[in-house]
Amino acid sequence: MKSHMNYTMLCDFYELTMGNGYFQSGMADQICYFDVFFRNVPDGGGFAIAAGLEQIIDYIENLRFDEEDIAYLRKKDVFCEEFLEYLRSFRFTGDIWAVPEGTPIFPREPILTVRAPAIEAQFIETYLLLNLNHQSLIATKSNRIVRAAQGRPVSEFGSRRAQGTDGALLGARASYIAGCAGTACTLADELYGSPAGGTMAHSWVQMFPDEYTAFKTYCELYPHSATLLVDTYNVLKSGVPNAIRAFKEVLLPKGITRCAIRLDSGDLTYLSCKARQMLDEAGLTECKILASNSLDEYIIRDLLLQGAKIDSFGVGERLITSKSEPVFGGVYKLAAVEDGEGRIIPKIKISENPAKITNPHFKKVYRLVSRYSGKALADLITLHDETVDDSRPLELFDPDATWKRKTFTDFEAKELLVPIFRNGKLVYQSPTITEMRAYCAAQIDLLWDEVKRFENPHNYYVDLSQKLWEIKQALLKEQGRE
Repeated sequence: MKSHMNYTMLCDFYELTMGNGYFQSGMADQICYFDVFFRNVPDGGGFAIAAGLEQIIDYIENLRFDEEDIAYLRKKDVFCEEFLEYLRSFRFTGDIWAVPEGTPIFPREPILTVRAPAIEAQFIETYLLLNLNHQSLIATKSNRIVRAAQGRPVSEFGSRRAQGTDGALLGARASYIAGCAGTACTLADELYGSPAGGTMAHSWVQMFPDEYTAFKTYCELYPHSATLLVDTYNVLKSGVPNAIRAFKEVLLPKGITRCAIRLDSGDLTYLSCKARQMLDEAGLTECKILASNSLDEYIIRDLLLQGAKIDSFGVGERLITSKSEPVFGGVYKLAAVEDGEGRIIPKIKISENPAKITNPHFKKVYRLVSRYSGKALADLITLHDETVDDSRPLELFDPDATWKRKTFTDFEAKELLVPIFRNGKLVYQSPTITEMRAYCAAQIDLLWDEVKRFENPHNYYVDLSQKLWEIKQALLKEQGRE
């Protein structure tokens, strides 16, 4: 049993066997280019949200094999001793570019690119995908739920139903970046700054001789954050009346009018409307109503359409697990290698499924934003040495249906991929989580409402430059002759 956790070893075993193969084949130092991208937006949505980069940075900076790791690998009896010796001084020496966390992203465009010696580039695949896939998935689901709430705060309540410790912690982190107001998870606040908060459990009410005493005691202990759970026994007959009594007897004499009740079961539309009426008639017009109970974006949308009087939501298992579609589907594919003269040789993966054919070469991604509307028009994937002149009209075409063309004018071209590591050295300053959250909200505001629809969203165009498209077609033609 290993004495401590070393995330360097969180990799698929074939990363090591391929590394050993590259080493023995004299390919250890060959420079390679890999892209991370995804093929489909979860839940049939119009866009996803990138998250998880900060953890990747920490991983890259601490990438090394210790003696326990070397001893374990030696026992597998598949690695040459020279390769094991090489691993003793293993460090990442390459370059990484990535989109900042909180950026809306679309299928088939690079969200992270690695340029590094073959062994290094290959080895980091698993951890990169693990983090980007998980946190991007939860960020994407969280934002759908936040948008469904139409400006009402949404708190992440899912720790106890998450897939393990990291699922809870990093899921809470991703949810905050994507717009959630906070989390119930204390450690996520301590580690990442996602604000932790909470109310009470039914057990609090059950521990006291009666419901009123439980509420009164809680209000006395936490007068400035009193949220009372009113469905332990009967919401309308006892829960809300006892909450009103406790608020009036404990809080109002202190001049405190801000308080809340929480509904966790039953018909939330009906109960919230009745509770709102009772609270208002008691003069507690500032008392808020929080709702929880297996919510997601569709249930929240329906509740509001039905006129529910709910001021905020707590969302648990369906958010933290992305229950409706729990796999993001990001992949890590070779895009190019360098020859002995430093020339970039594009590589392509071909499939019987056209959606799985990769875009070759070392690339950049531009987002075109209208200067007139302030909205994102399209993304353009280009070769690394291409620049987009946004002072001139630009014609884009659908890379699959090339007759579909459109000329854009009066736009600004923004590069999405920013340098993270150069020659193994960190050159990127991660924003605070609060800054990531604000950035995410601003970037989503760039998208048209049609792209943000839950069902049948508008297809946001991700096109290839003419040069890149021609290189791809040439490779397809070349491979088709073999």
